[in-house]
Amino acid sequence: MAPGAQQQLGGFDKVVEADETELARSLKTKRPEGFRRKTHNPIVMNLVERGGNIRSQMLDHRSAVGLVREHVHPDSTLATDQAQQYKYAPVADHQAVDHSNFEWVRGVAHTNTLEGLFSVLRRGLVGIYQHVDRKHLDRYLAEFDFRQNTREKLGINNVQRAALAVQGAAGKRLMYRDSLVG
Repeated sequence: MAPGAQQQLGGFDKVVEADETELARSLKTKRPEGFRRKTHNPIVMNLVERGGNIRSQMLDHRSAVGLVREHVHPDSTLATDQAQQYKYAPVADHQAVDHSNFEWVRGVAHTNTLEGLFSVLRRGLVGIYQHVDRKHLDRYLAEFDFRQNTREKLGINNVQRAALAVQGAAGKRLMYRDSLVG
């Protein structure tokens, strides 16, 4: 299900949303007041072309603008929140909403599509997998992207989805000794 060579999202007269989220513990499972521990929660950046595909990637040493430059077509309109890292994004047009002023939508500018996808991602990580190791997070993100990009609403049924997943395994061999490395 790992993505292979992919074309850029967006293009002329298309809108791509960009946003990031921190995968932290829920408020229900956090430690009591007074207990402080430095946490290094992974930050995930998602890009979605409205009506099209989604791309998720963990932000580590890469910058958000670098990922936008790599995955978003320069002729696209980029819709984000007021985060400063998108200020000089290399796209034709950049529209942003200001959540601090309770602005959620202005024209084509909103990140509501991604907020819904973040909730599906978080629910899946908590409900299905319970614990996700940081070194394998990109694999989990690739699975969620595959499911989203091959969903029923796009006209892909379960048989076609299974065939696409098996196609992605062609030429790859998983051996037990290889899974012990790391």
